[in-house]
Amino acid sequence: MAVTIAVLSQKGGTGKTTTVRTLTDVFRRIGLTTLAVDLDPQGNLSDYLDVDPEATPTIGDVLTGRATAADAIHDGVLPANLGLAEAELTLGGKMGREMTLRRALRDVSGDYDVVMIDCPPALGLLTVNALVAADHALLSAEAQYFAMQGVEQALEVIELARDNLNPDLEWLGVVLNIADMRTRHSREAYDSLREHFGDKLIEQTIRSSIAYAESAERALSIVDYRPDLGLDYLHVSDELLGRLGLRGARRRLRPLIDAASNGGATAG
Repeated sequence: MAVTIAVLSQKGGTGKTTTVRTLTDVFRRIGLTTLAVDLDPQGNLSDYLDVDPEATPTIGDVLTGRATAADAIHDGVLPANLGLAEAELTLGGKMGREMTLRRALRDVSGDYDVVMIDCPPALGLLTVNALVAADHALLSAEAQYFAMQGVEQALEVIELARDNLNPDLEWLGVVLNIADMRTRHSREAYDSLREHFGDKLIEQTIRSSIAYAESAERALSIVDYRPDLGLDYLHVSDELLGRLGLRGARRRLRPLIDAASNGGATAG
């Protein structure tokens, strides 16, 4: 069965969707069959991964029982659109609503090595569904003053999901995004997270840059568009693969890290 990772944040603007998009790309490059699940009604991940905005069925159809997950996968993506917001309202009135995504993914997870779930920027029912379906939770935090508060709030939801619905859920760690470690502000945010959460903080930070938006507009991975910035994500991927115990995949990642360090990257 696939390793399923829910990526969440307490609010928007933390680089969460860019993280899911780029990790999905990196994992695919090193031979891990990866399903990207867009669980955000804004549908940004679906857009970033170049899914036709008119594609049907979507994750909303899956959650409301109108389609199976297998039928809603488009080129390795379970896409979302604004209809997911309506689906969430419908879901709220159902028994066992927190288990809906887990049951839906059960039939397809055996076809993949990794399932990446992009949660909405809120800690509501959709995020709870993701946490119940996941083996691991990865938090995304912005390098700013309230970073620790946001992480603590997300951890409370993770603990609730673990205690009541998914006792096997593990906290994989927290990634500090949109960071400029040349500034005291970012360094203090990093140090605060390190002090409170220790080695749960991913050592590699993700630098702030307009290049992420530019690469999305050009439908290019940041690993190719700006290998120097893509290197941040390659190092994050390396840390995550180590935490997941995927040693073979981690070895296959090394040539990409070496190539990016020398100014370029290669696709697998």
